[in-house]
Amino acid sequence: MPPAAPAWERGAMTRQQRARMIRQYAQGYDDVVNALKGFPGDKLTARPFRGKWTAAEIVHHLADSEMIAAVRLRLLLAQERTVIHAYDQNAFAARLRYNERDIAPALEAFRAARSTSLQIMRKMTAKDWSRQAWHTEGGPYGTERWLELAAVHARNHAAQIARLRAAVSPRRGTTTRKRGAAR
Repeated sequence: MPPAAPAWERGAMTRQQRARMIRQYAQGYDDVVNALKGFPGDKLTARPFRGKWTAAEIVHHLADSEMIAAVRLRLLLAQERTVIHAYDQNAFAARLRYNERDIAPALEAFRAARSTSLQIMRKMTAKDWSRQAWHTEGGPYGTERWLELAAVHARNHAAQIARLRAAVSPRRGTTTRKRGAAR
C-alpha cells in the first residue's frame, strides 16, 4: 500500500492534525538541545559520515532555516499573492562558514525564531490556515504545507545529531590500546 499523501495534498488538515503538528513543532528546540547533550565540544565539526553535515553545520542550518521559515510564515499571513523563494542550504553552510562559528548564538536564534512563530500559530484562525502562496521550486505553498514541513524539521535534524554524537563519542566500556601493546 503506498504511503498516504501529505495532508496539504489531501485538502485541509483537521484541527487534531494541526494541533499534533504544532505540538511537534513546539518540541523541536528541546529535541535538538537533548540531542546535543553529551556531544563532545571538540567534535562538533567532525564529519564521520562522508558527504553529510557536521553537528555544527546542522545547528547553524537550523538557525538559518528557522529564521527563513519565520519570515515565510509572516509573508504567508500578511501579504497577498506572495512568492516564497527557495535558497541553497549548501551555499549557506559553505559561505556562512558554519563549521567556523560557535553554535551558541545559532541555538538562540533557532529558539527565538521558533518561539515567536509558535506565538503566531497559536493565534491563527481557520482562514489564516487556508492562506496560499507560490514557492519558486515547489509551486503552491500554503500555511498548512509550511507547518507540515516545519513540524518535522528539527526532529529529523535532532536524530542526525544523535547519530553523529554516537559516531564521535568514545564507546563506553572499551579501552584503547597503543600499537604494539601486549595482548
